[in-house]
Amino acid sequence: MQSEAVQDYVKQIYLLQARSGKATTTELAERMGVSAASATAMVKKLAEMGLVEHRRYHGAQLTPAGERIAVEVLRHHRLLELYLTEALGLPWDSVHVEAERLEHVLSEELEAALDRALGYPSIDPHGDPIPGPDLSLPADTCRDLVELEPGDASTVSRVPDGDPELLRYLGGLGVVPAASVTMVEKAPFGGPVTIDVGGARQSLGVTVAEMIKVAPA
Repeated sequence: MQSEAVQDYVKQIYLLQARSGKATTTELAERMGVSAASATAMVKKLAEMGLVEHRRYHGAQLTPAGERIAVEVLRHHRLLELYLTEALGLPWDSVHVEAERLEHVLSEELEAALDRALGYPSIDPHGDPIPGPDLSLPADTCRDLVELEPGDASTVSRVPDGDPELLRYLGGLGVVPAASVTMVEKAPFGGPVTIDVGGARQSLGVTVAEMIKVAPA
């Protein structure tokens, strides 16, 4: 059994690795809401436990044991998010925080029951893939919305789940998983992008457009 702190740290390291290939102490501290010194101390502890490999100036890298813990916590989290929205009717912008509280205490039996009750789903409400019972994940073939060129049509596959305000904003624009989008215009020098969503033109800042994943054409 690992503490909640250990589970939280390895999960965030996994997510950072998936995004940029590594997890620096600075990024990890920001995600965990702690000082860089606290994050460094925890990474050293995780290394002693055999869950990460840490090289100075190169960040933390999960070992196979650490990755297994991280993916299992993600499976719990994403199953809970889906259950809270589908079975209990909670809005998609509120379930992330609730799932963060519950992901650490979900037993294997309850995890299997949720999976069965939901019909063995493959994605959560925000489009993130749900690891299978064997903790396998499909290959990620998505790309950032901002990478589309004017005239390119695609389908929204994933949106970031950690910011309730952003989720409400995207929901109001219709930028949700499975929505069809077409890139209309990309302003130069890091300016906003204009997309067509269901016949309506919407503008998004580059920072937001970089966080939205779309399926390959």
